[in-house]
Amino acid sequence: MSRKTAIVRDRIERRARRAGIEVSGTLGAQLTEYVELLRHWNERMNLTALDDKDSGLDRLIIEPLVAVSHIPRKGRAIDIGSGGGSPAIPVKLALPALSLLMVESKTRKAAFLREACRQLEIKDVAVETGRYEALLPRPEFHEAHDLLTLRAVRVEARILRGLQAFVRPGGVMALFRGGGGSDALENIEPPLAWRATYPLVSSLGSRLVVLEKHDVGHRKAKKKRI
Repeated sequence: MSRKTAIVRDRIERRARRAGIEVSGTLGAQLTEYVELLRHWNERMNLTALDDKDSGLDRLIIEPLVAVSHIPRKGRAIDIGSGGGSPAIPVKLALPALSLLMVESKTRKAAFLREACRQLEIKDVAVETGRYEALLPRPEFHEAHDLLTLRAVRVEARILRGLQAFVRPGGVMALFRGGGGSDALENIEPPLAWRATYPLVSSLGSRLVVLEKHDVGHRKAKKKRI
C-alpha cells in the first residue's frame, strides 16, 4: 500500500469512527480504492465534488455508511442519477446482499460506474445509461425494487410519482438530503408515506428521509414536516 493510499484509508476510518461506525478491513480497502478511482477520473471529467476536505469524504462515503442502518439489507435496489456512484456504490459495498441497478443519463459517468464496479469486483450490479423516465414503460422495472435511493436537493411531487413506480409495495425510497434550506416534504402523495427522517453527518446537517410505499387503497398518506 502506498503512503497516499494509506492516508486516504486512515481518513476514511477516522471519519467513520467519528460517525459512530467501524469500517472492516475489506470494506475499508474497497472504499479507499473507490475514492482513488474518483480522484483519478476527476482529473479527466467532472464526476463529483471531491476535495481534500473531510466534508467531501463525509458526503460521499460516510453518509451512505450511516444510512445502511435504516434501509433494507438485501433484495433489489435502484439508484437514480448515480453520477459518481455515491451513495449507491458505498451502500452496495457495505451491503453486498443487495442487488443494485444504477441509472445515469450521462454516458461518460455511466462508463465510470461500469469501470468502478469492474475494478472493485462488485457482483450483482448493473448500469443503465439514460434518464429514469425511459425505464418507466419497461415491465421488468415496474414495482421490482425493495429500495430506491436518490441524492437530491429538492424532489417535486411529479418526480416522486414517477419514481415510486420502481418500488414494490412495502418497499422504501431513501432520499439523501443536504443541510440548509427548507426540508418540508409536503408533496408526498399516496401510495407513498413518510416513515422517518434520520440524521447522517452532523457537521453537514445532512439527513436521510425514508418514504414507504403502501398498497393501493391504503389509508391516505399523511403529510409530514421534517
